[in-house]
Amino acid sequence: MKRQIPRPGRPLFSTPRIFGGFMPKIDRLMVGEALVGEGNEVAHIDLIMGPRGSSAETAFVSALTNNKDGFTTLLAVVEPNLLAKPATVLFNKVTIKDARQAVQMFGPAQYAVAKAVTDCVAEGIIPVEEADDVFICVGVFIHWDASDNAKIQAFNHEATRLAILRAVSGTPRPADVLAQSASARHPFAAD
Repeated sequence: MKRQIPRPGRPLFSTPRIFGGFMPKIDRLMVGEALVGEGNEVAHIDLIMGPRGSSAETAFVSALTNNKDGFTTLLAVVEPNLLAKPATVLFNKVTIKDARQAVQMFGPAQYAVAKAVTDCVAEGIIPVEEADDVFICVGVFIHWDASDNAKIQAFNHEATRLAILRAVSGTPRPADVLAQSASARHPFAAD
């Protein structure tokens, strides 16, 4: 199957698209978060993104070049030799202690994040015209007892997509956080 790859200067869409009531533009540091799924395969994504020259680009370079024992960064690839655009780096939020965890990070989680980023460009959440000039850093949580790779992949895909959508749309808004904070329940809070 031949890939449809846009050429530089030729966007996929002839006119800017309005997505969910807003016109996406990645012109500053943006932050997104999402928790999706349940059980040991639950996905919790923390995400920053921003344009070339922003602190997101600095964080991207620093993350990719500054690995620590048990904490490894990797590029999001749809398949080997097919880097997601915008360029995206994943970092684990739980220490990788064995080969099983490494395979989960370098397999289902890596693919899920790359596919979510690619889907966000295809859907217009991230403008294709900006994709070469945006950098994304994604913190991935994989529970040390997670075993279902299909769930890891599905939950991380949806959580990454949702975190990007929230980052680009600026949600939740401060007023929404204030309105919901009194009744909000954190799933892991001590009650």
